Amino acid sequence: MLCLSLLALSAAGPSWSRIPNPLIAETAPLVVALKVTPSMENTDLAPSRLDRARFKILDLIATRAGGRTALVAYAGTAHRVAPLTEDPNILRPLLQGLNPKVMPVEGDDAAAALELAREILKVAETPGAILFVLDDLDPATVAALTKDDPEQPPVAMLVAVPSGKIPAQIKGLTGVSAVELTADNRDITQIERQLTSVQQAAQLNDERLDWDDRGWLLLWPAAFIALLWFRRGWTMRWGAALVVVTTLQMPGSAHAEGWEDWFLTPDQQGQIAFRNKEFVRAADLFSAPMWKAHTLLRAGRYEEAAEVFAGLSSAEAAFSEGLARIGNREYRAGARAFETALNRQPDFPAAAKNAEIAWAIVEQVETTREQSDTGEESGIGADDMTFDNEAQRGVTSQVDAPMDEATAPSPDQWIDSIDTEMGDFLRSRFLYDNSEKGT
Repeated sequence: MLCLSLLALSAAGPSWSRIPNPLIAETAPLVVALKVTPSMENTDLAPSRLDRARFKILDLIATRAGGRTALVAYAGTAHRVAPLTEDPNILRPLLQGLNPKVMPVEGDDAAAALELAREILKVAETPGAILFVLDDLDPATVAALTKDDPEQPPVAMLVAVPSGKIPAQIKGLTGVSAVELTADNRDITQIERQLTSVQQAAQLNDERLDWDDRGWLLLWPAAFIALLWFRRGWTMRWGAALVVVTTLQMPGSAHAEGWEDWFLTPDQQGQIAFRNKEFVRAADLFSAPMWKAHTLLRAGRYEEAAEVFAGLSSAEAAFSEGLARIGNREYRAGARAFETALNRQPDFPAAAKNAEIAWAIVEQVETTREQSDTGEESGIGADDMTFDNEAQRGVTSQVDAPMDEATAPSPDQWIDSIDTEMGDFLRSRFLYDNSEKGT
């Protein structure tokens, strides 16, 4: 009776969680708001509070492999440093360029950073969280952080101060989790646990996701009870005969390289590897084109991912192709892919926004190239150079250069050769943001 009861419950398909969408990050999107003020340069945390904060943010990004993270810097004003991205290589140089000198206005306006972080999370497909990395909090901003708003994303704080010296105004915040910066990974683990809880809660309310059937868990105790029915005699003989017949009827060409191949399809094995964040292995296992392409994108194999996405006809595939092209620094091709997504699905806000950003990058890169490329001492090893004139930019020019095994610089080499400090770039951008806001 117990065995039959377990089998009945298993067949009913009990479930208490949803199946994660492989096209959405399994970790909740996160906006990191970093305080960049002179107080963060205090050396009571060696080498400084700001440097320790940078290291912790990089550790958190590495832990959240596959999760999207955005970066906001604030002092007297708040500025978007990077949008939601899965690529830590984008955030690393931007973090290194942040210091109090690049902030256009002195102060401590955490409320402005909170508002900007909420705007960034509005475009995310799943609910996310906000993490403040700071050393103190202006009492004037406490009300904004403790506002009873059901639509406000969860807020956590990583406090960069010596052990046991968290300011009283941060300890007294209601509904805000404050984590003290530690020398080990305990703080990162605690923050990651909170983000996982946010994602699981969001999945339970996402009607687009199917429920995860957990009935198979009940089959194990049922199978154990069924072992009590085995007796010496006809049961074992019929079982042996069944094994022999099944083996003889198996195709001769079938060969399993491991036990997984006997029980799981390549896509199922790929999904397991994907959930374990083994994206390189998952990309080689998946045969379904959309899953394979998305996993290649997660694995950083942008060129391969773009080729697979290009062979698909959905708006989502074109949008993801654009992300892969941008990751491979093919900015013009990425902009075209976003426009293709808009042609296939006109009501696609993320594609429209990304197309606008991609074309702005193309404009900036080509403008910088025109201003910096004089044709002198370039060592490109070519007599004739024709710039892409698709957007009515560039001209055909004659360049005299030596031919002794010189080669044209790659796009990566060209970008790396631009003599611009990241701090100068960020300061110019923040000043431009303020001029646009009229502040």
